[in-house]
Amino acid sequence: MKSPLLSLPGAVPAEGADEGVAAHYGDLFREQRALADGTGFVDLSHRGVVTVSGEDRLSWLHLLLTQHVSDLPAGEAAEALILSAHGHIEHALYLVDDGATVWAHVEPGTQDALIAYLESMKFFYRVEVADRTGEFAVVHLPAGSIAEAPEGVVVRETPYGRDLFLPRAGLESYAGEAGPPAGILAHEALRVERHRPRLGFETDHRTIPHELGWIGTAVHLQKGCYRGQETVARVQNLGKPPRRLVFLHLDGSDVHLPPPGTGIQLADDGPDGRRIGFITTSVRHHELGPVALALVKRNVPVDARLVAGTTAAAQEVVVEP
Repeated sequence: MKSPLLSLPGAVPAEGADEGVAAHYGDLFREQRALADGTGFVDLSHRGVVTVSGEDRLSWLHLLLTQHVSDLPAGEAAEALILSAHGHIEHALYLVDDGATVWAHVEPGTQDALIAYLESMKFFYRVEVADRTGEFAVVHLPAGSIAEAPEGVVVRETPYGRDLFLPRAGLESYAGEAGPPAGILAHEALRVERHRPRLGFETDHRTIPHELGWIGTAVHLQKGCYRGQETVARVQNLGKPPRRLVFLHLDGSDVHLPPPGTGIQLADDGPDGRRIGFITTSVRHHELGPVALALVKRNVPVDARLVAGTTAAAQEVVVEP
């Protein structure tokens, strides 16, 4: 869905997965600094919005999700995944219960597949699943923001800020009150700085939660059965994941950022060295310079000098080997 906020002065449309909202509004670093200082907002109205209502909603979702939500208090935010039977990540949900309905926002374009799966699992449970993307837009307020949410709007509050499920018809009027807008590139730069993975960016068809550090934040290890739990338990108790997420400081002398998918090699192996990982997200940060998230093989030494394509890279550990 194309956001009406693309008509704001300076708005440059985003491309790829974030098409439909602004990449930036003319000054990427200023927008990053504003978010880091707790001012402004981010238009995330391209994200899918799914609701689950009915008296069995929490107990039913508890059976399907990786997170413990059967007793989720009203107003408390949670992250959860849906896994395949083999433990691979299929969906990521960012949810909150308002006392009558569970609200979740998901990656753009994934809501249809998510709803199809949820509908197939309803059986005799008293739940109703709905796609609310056409009615509600997600707006993000950064941590420390003093901007107020309109009365009656569902709010999902996290350590990183607040996500508002705003009636789509009120998006433009709220933008005029919430402070300077920041584009999705500024939002992504802060996400990378915080080492937070994103479905479809840090994941591929074989990603398991341990590789990205989602254990604990989106996966609860002391809850009952759910699809894919056997893989989670086996890796947690008996082994290690085959890959691990790392944070990379990239050589700032390069004009271009290595794009997602760029292969990573050990610098000491030279240009013909074996590929040991790949870039998942690369950004320009207002303080750190060019940085990236990447997946590398678990046994890559934590002090190894790396190269992404032709760009030198120094790693910080996110997931322990």
